[in-house]
Amino acid sequence: MEPNIHKPLLGEEPEMDYQTLGEPDPRQIEKEYYSTLKNRRLFLAAFAAVLGNFNFGFALVYTSPVIPALEKSPNLDLKLNEDTASWFGSVFMLGVAAGGLGTMYFNDRLGRKLSIMLSSVPSVFGYLFMAGAQGIWMLLVGRVLTGFAGGVTSASIPVYISEICHPRVRGALGSCPQIMAVLGALFLYALGLILPWRWLAVAGEVPVVLMVIFLYFMPDSPRFLISKGKEDEALDALKWLRGEDVDYWWEYERIKESVQEQSEPISWAEIKKPYIRKPITITLLMRFLQQLSGVTPILVYLEVIFGQTAVILPPKYDTVIVGAVRLVSVLVAAFSVDKVGRRLLLCISAILMFFANLTLGLYIHFVPLHSNNSSTVMVNGSHEGLSSHLTNGITVIPLIATMFFIIGYAMGWGPITWLLMAEVLPLKTRGVVSGLCVLASWLTAFAMTKAFLLVKYGLEAPFFFFSVICVVNLIFTYLIPETRGRSLERIESYFRTGRKSFLESFRGRR
Repeated sequence: MEPNIHKPLLGEEPEMDYQTLGEPDPRQIEKEYYSTLKNRRLFLAAFAAVLGNFNFGFALVYTSPVIPALEKSPNLDLKLNEDTASWFGSVFMLGVAAGGLGTMYFNDRLGRKLSIMLSSVPSVFGYLFMAGAQGIWMLLVGRVLTGFAGGVTSASIPVYISEICHPRVRGALGSCPQIMAVLGALFLYALGLILPWRWLAVAGEVPVVLMVIFLYFMPDSPRFLISKGKEDEALDALKWLRGEDVDYWWEYERIKESVQEQSEPISWAEIKKPYIRKPITITLLMRFLQQLSGVTPILVYLEVIFGQTAVILPPKYDTVIVGAVRLVSVLVAAFSVDKVGRRLLLCISAILMFFANLTLGLYIHFVPLHSNNSSTVMVNGSHEGLSSHLTNGITVIPLIATMFFIIGYAMGWGPITWLLMAEVLPLKTRGVVSGLCVLASWLTAFAMTKAFLLVKYGLEAPFFFFSVICVVNLIFTYLIPETRGRSLERIESYFRTGRKSFLESFRGRR
């Protein structure tokens, strides 16, 4: 039988390989090298970086308990109405988009580590504005500043982690930014039960300060340092991350060779080449589709949604439950992404989000909704005859559906989109395109969040739209390569081969 010379590099490894007598198997050498590594310092560096994601998750959902509180504020200068509440919830995304745009410059000039540390400046001032707010404009400025900081960390941290990791732990550690963002959101929900809204802003300063202190002692990315001609610093960084008693020279030479092949800055003409255009297209579309699935408006307005759907428990307790479920789900994804692969988790994720959004849309359309302005019940369409007993009995549905949406998102389309962004992008595009992904993603999130509360066709319309997008996500998953267990250099080499068309090369794996 003729050997399958067209089998894609990212496909399954063959069980046996023909080798010339006495010639070492490069894959076996690679496997043995990674088995000797100690990961303690690597984990410490990753933890220091992802404290920035903790802050991002905290800042993102800050509005969830604050909007209901300020809608009832006796201070007219701080009292929110429907329009100002939508701005308070959505202007954060404009800040994130601006931060992503700035990171296109910061990542490749300052480096990944310094970019993350730089995010602390707007974050600190943003929380100070909100903690001492005397008018709505101060709240909005605070949201923009904390959003800018979140945009910088969103674009820098996944790149930093992917570049300091080796393939055996990159999947798990690549999920850590999402884990910490979820943990930050859960921390905010929990503090919202006991702290006033101003003190919530003060509490947000703590992870920012800790991030700067820890990250100061961590090394920068060896790949970035080599790209800037700082080879001695790169070697010291790799030695620190891997341990001095391992053959880190082997990995260093591979990284150096890969970086030298891409020493020239990216040009617009080069972007048109398939090996660069295809991974950029994958990452941009994934970030765009992730936001269209509805995750940001659902998280930002979680307490508002539960208030309007008359969930069986008080909304502030429901948000804590959902936050805890989200954390457990993303932990499951982190421990399974290197075992079952990226694509399977993305498929499961899209299916769960589809059914959850569809259920919420149908529930809101057919079941009476709770009015924010009174204790009466608003009845949709022809369902005025539903008894209050039946209505009270099924108010657990929005909570369950939202939990399944969060489970689905946290298992796949949440963490894996960030992980794949850092994995498939070529080194010379990684800094710029990661910022571009954040820009495109959060401009989309801004539009979705701004329109969510103002939609004129009922709250069910956004959820039906999100359901359709989840179907598109499922289809798009089949165009994504499986990167589990592959080094960044091998993934990049795969996109350079060009032996088959993009779609056919992945079909060939089956």
